[in-house]
Amino acid sequence: MIVVYGIKERLNPVKAKLSDVIHGCMQSVLGMPEDKRAHRFIPLDKEDFYYPGGRSDAYTVIEINMMTGREHETQKALIKEIFQRVESEIGISPVDVEITIKEQPAHCWGFRGITGDEAKLNYKLNV
Repeated sequence: MIVVYGIKERLNPVKAKLSDVIHGCMQSVLGMPEDKRAHRFIPLDKEDFYYPGGRSDAYTVIEINMMTGREHETQKALIKEIFQRVESEIGISPVDVEITIKEQPAHCWGFRGITGDEAKLNYKLNV
């Protein structure tokens, strides 16, 4: 699952395209299937979104929650591709994007009435 935060006036106009870009990166780097898009957008009022100095109102936080198993180099490649494509396709500078990958063991995930370690996934975790 991916959660994206930003100031609503900047996030709302680009969220559909941003979802496409993020999912495209997940597909190309991790091999995620087309139908495995699980994105949540949290548009915030400016007064509810504090961010570091040197950033603009386009500052966007992308949290990627995934089961453990991906190699560190694969995760780094994902982060770098997101930075590159968000800049080239949406126009948000990498200085205004923060990406965090949060990993949890498969047994900590629950979906379709089972835990992640019981699921028969149609994609690989160990890439």
